[in-house]
Amino acid sequence: MSLRPGIAFLADCPALLAMEIIASKWSMVTLFALTDGPLRHGELVELSGGVSRKVLTQTLRRLQANGLVERHAYAEAPPRVEYCLTDLGRTLEEPIRMLTAWARENGEAVVTFREAAEAAGAIQADRATPTQTPPVDEEPNRF
Repeated sequence: MSLRPGIAFLADCPALLAMEIIASKWSMVTLFALTDGPLRHGELVELSGGVSRKVLTQTLRRLQANGLVERHAYAEAPPRVEYCLTDLGRTLEEPIRMLTAWARENGEAVVTFREAAEAAGAIQADRATPTQTPPVDEEPNRF
């Protein structure tokens, strides 16, 4: 693979824009939830399994600002608001489904590697911890 300008993931690459938009955990979850059709804010909170209302609102606003999600407010009593994917947002359905399939297929392996790395880091940290407290300098360093 060559590293020419325009190749994916270089500093000026369009792929970085895509990653910036969907890299947020809640952006991916929200976009995936909306692939089945319009949902209300409370339904998105329930489906997400852990996002706070505030963070979901921020996520929806960011997705709206990027043209991926539309907000529809209905003049009813009580007021009703639904969110749905735009045509541009629908173009992310297949990539999101592919990433989801990849995670299902490879998630256990990733967790195994992550746990091994964390265990190795803990072992290295234990080795770096001194067994005795070093003596304190009586005189402070002078520059």
